[in-house]
Amino acid sequence: MLGGMSETPSPAIWPALTYADAPAAIRFLVEAFGFVETIVVPGDGGREIAHAELRWPEGGGVMLGSTCDDSVFGRLKPGTTSIYVVTDAPDKVFERATMAGAEVVRGLRDEDYGSRGFTVRDPEGTLWSFGTYRGA
Repeated sequence: MLGGMSETPSPAIWPALTYADAPAAIRFLVEAFGFVETIVVPGDGGREIAHAELRWPEGGGVMLGSTCDDSVFGRLKPGTTSIYVVTDAPDKVFERATMAGAEVVRGLRDEDYGSRGFTVRDPEGTLWSFGTYRGA
């Protein structure tokens, strides 16, 4: 029970990522993992993507944008983050990810704590783990 509520709240944590080639990252995350593109806001002054939101079909999502010098977020170095995504279909996501060329870091396997999942690296270095573990 969270904050006295018995029902599951809407996602309140949205990882925010920075990519040197945000349009390519969006295409990869949609194709390789199955994220759904919901918002893409072009940037000003030649900046490719000011803000984008990709929803995870099983709940939640990520935000991302292009690297830039005019924002504290845009100055973050791409590829230095690790994201964990809950899925009821890790085998299907693993197959999709590897077919799209994601670099396998840790293959699909069953863990001793009851989860089934894997970890891959996207083209700019971000580690993406997918698994059935939903937390304690």
